[in-house]
Amino acid sequence: MKVIDITNLEKIYNESEIKVHAIRGIDLSFEEGEFAAIVGPSGSGKTTLLNMLGGLDNPTTGNITIGGVDISSLKSSELINFRLTNIGFVFQAYNLIPVLTAKENVEFVMHLQGKSKAERDTRTKELLESVGLGDRLDSRPSKLSGGQQQRVAVARALASKPKFVLADEPTANLDTEATENLLDIMEKLNREENITFIFATHDARVMKKARRVITIEDGKVLSDVVK
Repeated sequence: MKVIDITNLEKIYNESEIKVHAIRGIDLSFEEGEFAAIVGPSGSGKTTLLNMLGGLDNPTTGNITIGGVDISSLKSSELINFRLTNIGFVFQAYNLIPVLTAKENVEFVMHLQGKSKAERDTRTKELLESVGLGDRLDSRPSKLSGGQQQRVAVARALASKPKFVLADEPTANLDTEATENLLDIMEKLNREENITFIFATHDARVMKKARRVITIEDGKVLSDVVK
């Protein structure tokens, strides 16, 4: 089943009266259960593309349809609600709330969704156990390693039961062992629960794990390879 459909996508930034074409007429689609990497050099447009997929940036022209909804036509308030229930995010810098425990960080999005305490508790424990942190529910980010913090971020991204997860350079701050552990966990979740993961990365370790690699340069798709 198709999760995302992108048609004739363009993004132009106006910097000091100079137009910068970040994305140039991209057409792509993603199916449910994909484990895909968008790769390319710095400035290629991969993060811009990911941000538009997540509704964090608006296209200049073109359409992004997610689950039958054209997100580029949504009002700001509608887009916030749509992201809350449909899209999970994993960022390079973890972006955990430092004063909250691992459990509280994961369940935060469920608070916003109005889920009951019982439902929040059950799902949070299941998610943290699934990423190997069932014994660290009450630990704050400062007491966790970088790899552990990123695993909490993955659990948080899945808390809302999203249609897909966007991961922007999720391994950039991790060593080799932590990277392998994180990728193994995400691949396991992808295969066992059919969760769609889309990475923006230049990490060869992520590219190796991905089952589809989309190469972007100068805002255009150079190649789209399914392994």
